[in-house]
Amino acid sequence: MPPRALDPAGVALVDKPAGPSSFAVVSQIRRVTGARTGHAGTLDPFATGLLLVLSGRTTKIAPCLVGLDKRYTTAVDLTARTSTGDPEGEVVESLEPPAEAELEQQLAALRGEIELPIPAASAVKIGGERAYRLARRGVDAEMPLRRSTVFALDVIAYTGDAVTLDLRVSSGTYVRAIADALGGHCRMLRRTEVGPFDVADAVAPEAFEPACMLAESDVLARVERSRAS
Repeated sequence: MPPRALDPAGVALVDKPAGPSSFAVVSQIRRVTGARTGHAGTLDPFATGLLLVLSGRTTKIAPCLVGLDKRYTTAVDLTARTSTGDPEGEVVESLEPPAEAELEQQLAALRGEIELPIPAASAVKIGGERAYRLARRGVDAEMPLRRSTVFALDVIAYTGDAVTLDLRVSSGTYVRAIADALGGHCRMLRRTEVGPFDVADAVAPEAFEPACMLAESDVLARVERSRAS
């Protein structure tokens, strides 16, 4: 098989819908460009929002983008934990939702430097095998802890049974782990920002065309400015 083309080159800001995997979205973009294609951080199939898709020779700057801070909006169902931490898993524990004052105490403990278990339904390797594959077979693996930083964790809405949160977090933070720490699971998850890039500037996968890609120099300049500010 011949090597993938290095052109067109650039970074596409794509608004991933719920349902397809990040790999499926990348493949969709690749069919349009015919070029080497990658991404700078996956989203779970149920999640929506900003996906940075790199094309052609620009795929080489992926290491500069994967470590950028992220911003999410999530709706957490406080009545139950699921096996996956999201709506696709089975309910493993039903709980009495916390009162608002108790919830605020829980949120306070989740701001700043935190260390939480990585969700079982993740791509982290346990003994050489992806954790989500073990989970699908019913293997109860001990998940390692992941240290990360929660810069902001604000309540958008609270109904008693659910809370909608706006989070600014360091790269590698599992929002599903935060939901689990609150005694619930993510009912909805949307990534709204990756570093200096905003989902408001993104296009749906079906609306993508090479002309909408950002030039590598522009992308690196934005990242540099954001780190300096």
